[in-house]
Amino acid sequence: MKGNSRESRFGKREKRKKTNIILNSLIALVIVLIIVVSAKIFFGGNNDQAVPADEQTASESKQNESNREDQDNDIEQDKSKDKEKADKESDKEDKKAEEKKAEDESEEDKEQVVTEGGSGPDVEKTIENPAWKPVGTSQSGEHTAVYDQNHVDWQEMLSAISYATGIEQGNMTVWFLGNNGPNSSVGTISTKDKSEKYRVYIDWVDGEGWKPSKVEVLNEIN
Repeated sequence: MKGNSRESRFGKREKRKKTNIILNSLIALVIVLIIVVSAKIFFGGNNDQAVPADEQTASESKQNESNREDQDNDIEQDKSKDKEKADKESDKEDKKAEEKKAEDESEEDKEQVVTEGGSGPDVEKTIENPAWKPVGTSQSGEHTAVYDQNHVDWQEMLSAISYATGIEQGNMTVWFLGNNGPNSSVGTISTKDKSEKYRVYIDWVDGEGWKPSKVEVLNEIN
């Protein structure tokens, strides 16, 4: 009986030892797992946060660039609109000027009187127009005609001749320009290719400049 009792107590101690070992092992395993998981969460969490931060920076950079492009586009559109508006205003002013010029020419044409022949056999027809106006002047005081090509009076006489004939001075050959009486002059001119030839009579109007009074269309230059 005593022998069996000792063996029973010994067996119980062995079982408790094994149980304690298993429990301690499990506890150690749990602790190791906790440490591993904690380390993974701690260190891995920082890495996980770093990537989104980089992505966020890249996204913000792209957004800023997109905003700058939008602003640049808005600026270019505003410039384009301003230019388009300025061009329209300029076209409108040019159109008004052309219409005014056409109206003036139309009025002049209505009052223009054309007769065949003129002061000599070289005259094909004579044109007179009461709608002609003085061309303006930069001169002041008492006026005396000056037939010097370098004088302002000569240039203003050519302006009046150009106004009456429609020939620009750059395409004009002056064959003669001289006195035709007090404050009156007469000039014979043509286009450079001689396709158009005129004798033009002009009178001085105080404070307003030279004014065409008569144009003779010539069939030849004497």
